[in-house]
Amino acid sequence: MASPGTTPSNFMLHNANFYVLTGGPGAGKTSVLTALSARGYKCVPESGRAVIKDEVRLGGTALPWADKAAFALRMEEMDRQSHEEASTVLPQPLFFDRGLPDVLGYLSLEGLTVPDSLRRACDERRYANVVFIAPPWEAIYTRDAERKQDFAEAQRTFVMMAQTYADLGYRLIELPLGSVEMRAAFILSHVSRSAIRE
Repeated sequence: MASPGTTPSNFMLHNANFYVLTGGPGAGKTSVLTALSARGYKCVPESGRAVIKDEVRLGGTALPWADKAAFALRMEEMDRQSHEEASTVLPQPLFFDRGLPDVLGYLSLEGLTVPDSLRRACDERRYANVVFIAPPWEAIYTRDAERKQDFAEAQRTFVMMAQTYADLGYRLIELPLGSVEMRAAFILSHVSRSAIRE
């Protein structure tokens, strides 16, 4: 098994078209992915929001304000499934609203134990080497039914996600502060250059 921070060769090429957009909450990730989807690109939604909606609807407790470990486990399960299903898609750019390493970062941020199975999954289920990260942006930050963190926590989350992806050997590219369309165009320009290098 490859050690953390390395990319197994049999996965690297296979998943070179899996692009992750990470960062702290409320930094505009989902809006950018919506714009990419409108341009015809396939996007995988964030697992965290989906888990929260399901748990609230079902009266469950796998929620970040009730049982953080159970919440992380549900996210991991969903992200593993999304990664596996995405592997059947034709080789074209595919954009993820967060990836498996975000679950690792979340557990670390909350001071919870990171299971060895999750570390292995992050090592084996790789994404493109380039990961886009949205920096904290207070001017657009809002809370809602699924996002209860304050801006200070959003900043801490950004730092942890940046560290987590870097430790796993990914190259981070920070999104500029600007319009949704400008940010989407910024991502696509880097994706095009990455494809040429591949």
